[in-house]
Amino acid sequence: NWAKGHYTEGAELIDSALDVVRKEAENSDCLQGFQVCHSLGGGTGSGMGTLLISKIREEYPDRMMMTFSVFPSPKVSDTVVEPYNATLSVHQLVENADECMVLDNEALYDICFRTLKLANPTFGDLNHLISATMSGVTCCLRFPGQLNSDLRKLAVNLIPFPRLHFFMVGF
Repeated sequence: NWAKGHYTEGAELIDSALDVVRKEAENSDCLQGFQVCHSLGGGTGSGMGTLLISKIREEYPDRMMMTFSVFPSPKVSDTVVEPYNATLSVHQLVENADECMVLDNEALYDICFRTLKLANPTFGDLNHLISATMSGVTCCLRFPGQLNSDLRKLAVNLIPFPRLHFFMVGF
């Protein structure tokens, strides 16, 4: 659950994860910010994911933090604590993230069933949809063109108030 990921098991692993982040940041030429992909239903993505985001925010306060957060759905999962995990995570995202791309687990399954006509979608199918969404959202960051942008410009143009930084993506 969220508490184990944030306070106990996640706290044991966070230093090694931050070392990897620090090494990657040191190897970059011009670090704009960070992108974190995580689920808000389980303990690792919600608890340790938000712990990682808050620690990165402490280490790099001037860098942008963009998340791709998969929100749980009662129709897709039967885990009782998913709503609690998501609620506790959202508070952390409001405080420590600059841009949050909201991915609805139920909508991902719905796209697999209705649009892609898959009878039994796998996690690989869902991850493929998420990666296509991430690719679409970040193409203005990766390729030159008229809509060239960076993480900060994206935030300036899309966020009316600092705490209103949750975006629904369309597919």
